[in-house]
Amino acid sequence: MTAPVHPAGPGELADWDAHTVRPPGGHVLQSLAWATHRAATGQRAHFLVTADGGRVLVLERPWPLLPGGRGYVSRGPAPVVAPEAVAARLVAVTGWLGSHGFDVVVADPEIPAASSYVEAIRAAGFGPVEEIQAARHTMRLALGPGVDDAAAWSGVTRSTRQRVRQAETSVSVVHHDGRAAGDEPAAPAGLAAPSEPAETALDRFYDMLTETGERVGFTLASRASAVGWWVTAYRAGWLIYLEARVDDEPAGGLALYRHGGRLATFVSGDRTAVRRAHPGIMHLLRWRAIQLAIAEGCPEIDLGGVDVAGARGRPGPGDPTFGLYEHKRSFGAEWVELAGAHRRVLSPARHELGRVLSRGGRVLSRAAGALGGAR
Repeated sequence: MTAPVHPAGPGELADWDAHTVRPPGGHVLQSLAWATHRAATGQRAHFLVTADGGRVLVLERPWPLLPGGRGYVSRGPAPVVAPEAVAARLVAVTGWLGSHGFDVVVADPEIPAASSYVEAIRAAGFGPVEEIQAARHTMRLALGPGVDDAAAWSGVTRSTRQRVRQAETSVSVVHHDGRAAGDEPAAPAGLAAPSEPAETALDRFYDMLTETGERVGFTLASRASAVGWWVTAYRAGWLIYLEARVDDEPAGGLALYRHGGRLATFVSGDRTAVRRAHPGIMHLLRWRAIQLAIAEGCPEIDLGGVDVAGARGRPGPGDPTFGLYEHKRSFGAEWVELAGAHRRVLSPARHELGRVLSRGGRVLSRAAGALGGAR
């Protein structure tokens, strides 16, 4: 009799990404590259295979001073099958994790809120929790067969077209692509080849994002963690970076994942001073990303989330992300409600104690860092 869930063997690991990243619905945070990156931070990766052949990556974060810990199914199980099958895979994996000492399981696949998935996992004891990733919902622009640049351009608002055209007169866009040479389709016109390693440009991108975060109110992981992951994803072929330049100086950037048969924006930012003189920089970068998705034959491009922090709803006038929402809508993108993160607590007492100890460890770590810097 076949076990419901088993750890992946060598052959199953060899084609892991073919099951979790490349198919429609796949996600790079279920990849071998993501597992390798997180392992460097002390998390343990579990590569699990379900009875129906599904692949599910689980990241284990142990509790300090206690047995057990938390399992995080990062953006998974990847919705490469029907919603009810995704739910069945999560329930089966949770049973395996419970039998191996895990105290809590969190999962956040990018799956529609209005699907059988939500009802099925809540019936299995899962409940909604705050997001681990930056956004719960997203905005997507449908492309598909027959959609070329002209068709996509016709769906862009007049004011955004003007911003794009204005930016094209003074802004160039450099295209960094981690795919092996010869493996990628021809890039659309308007994208320049890089003159420096992607690693250099991505490290500089971190500084631009830090400046953007200070302006709009978000924080980044450490430079080592964030840039380390971008470089790992780039080298694996999952990341594209577009850098806007004015007078040959960096002015803005937009990074995309290539996964699930689509392109997906996951972070973008620009320099405040340059933004004032060239207000169309981000409009041009997004348009170039759309053109790139069309060139690759993607059925859609994900323009990323614009969630209202805390509420996680569609932004309205007066919300801090309403401007970004309107910006993405101006390209024809539509708001997509996703199911969001859900959690099942398997051992309540140890879970609560583990959380307390983890918070205490973080406080002590920050205090030690402050003391170490006060010299």
